[in-house]
Amino acid sequence: ESAERNAMKLDELDTPALILDRSIMASNLQAMTERINSRGIKLRPHMKTAKCFQVAELALDGNFGGITVSTLKEAGYFHSCGLRDILYAVCISPQKLEHVAALRDQGCNLTIITDSAVVARYIAAENKGIKYDVMIEIDCGESRTGIPCDNQKLLDVATILQESFTANLLGVITHAGHSYACRTEDDMAAVAEQERAAAVRAAERIIEAGIPCPTVSTGSTPCVMFARDVTGVTEVRPGVYMFGDLFQAGLGTRAIDEIAISVLATVMAHGRDANQIYIDAGGLALSKDRSTKALDGDCGYGLVCDVATAEPIPGLRVASVHQEHGQVTGDGPVAFDDLPVGSKVRVLPNHVCMTAAAYDAYHVIDSDQGGGGTEVIATWGRCNGW
Repeated sequence: ESAERNAMKLDELDTPALILDRSIMASNLQAMTERINSRGIKLRPHMKTAKCFQVAELALDGNFGGITVSTLKEAGYFHSCGLRDILYAVCISPQKLEHVAALRDQGCNLTIITDSAVVARYIAAENKGIKYDVMIEIDCGESRTGIPCDNQKLLDVATILQESFTANLLGVITHAGHSYACRTEDDMAAVAEQERAAAVRAAERIIEAGIPCPTVSTGSTPCVMFARDVTGVTEVRPGVYMFGDLFQAGLGTRAIDEIAISVLATVMAHGRDANQIYIDAGGLALSKDRSTKALDGDCGYGLVCDVATAEPIPGLRVASVHQEHGQVTGDGPVAFDDLPVGSKVRVLPNHVCMTAAAYDAYHVIDSDQGGGGTEVIATWGRCNGW
């Protein structure tokens, strides 16, 4: 039989299913790579959303080879796939140092981060015969974890790590998560400058104290997209740019037709009296993140799209979700005859990180190939859990 006959169609997949359009993702990756390369800094893509080696391979094409992760399970997974330069960008707790030591002992160049003198002392007291690569997290305004760049605690932590026989202080790292509260390009550019300035100032203070600080690492897709100055920054760690989602489209970092991820769902019932259609993708399949509620264009729990083209069906959105039910309503009368029970739709997610977390694999399509993007050309596994 021909490859075409053997290829599975979207219509044949069990639902809900996570769909990844490879050609859209590749375009997003290329655009970011070109942007970063033009600025003379390194791109260390954050894999916390994708959690997939095949995606990492494409994201690293032409770059220096380092990635960012959000869990130690991700670090182990990507190292088992052959990647070695990995930054675990969540403050380390002392109980996890043993896991870190095991990964480093296996040849993983795993870097950890901290904002704590207490944890720095734990690292200094370790006696497992290895050295830990460590970065200090800086709070650039998000008020999550991190040390303000002018706080004395910064030099305290740097000194403990520098004087330790078990640590290599590699630099400083920050994340401007408050960029997601911005609504204009100028506002995002202002936060990007706040992020840059805080990280660079922290590095300068460490260097002024006689301690090397070679790496200055910043992150977040909006800041990377809209930063007007990257002086002093050595690397950036965006992640969601690979896939995009409706919130990113609302911010202007991606367009609707640049969203590479969708959820395939089946119409399972009609509620004609209520002008509603019910699909088998609910709160678990789509997530209950309502991030676009904060924007001018509220997309509910996701926009309902044509199964073949992934183009939004005008007026249709998932307005409400139960655990396994998605209630689809329209701005006007729903065209029930166009979406009979048993037919398929695709839903663009509000927040792709949360949506993708429910799935073990991507069903990969390519809208630039034959079949109009309706043929599943590969299945790529994901690393879930902690």
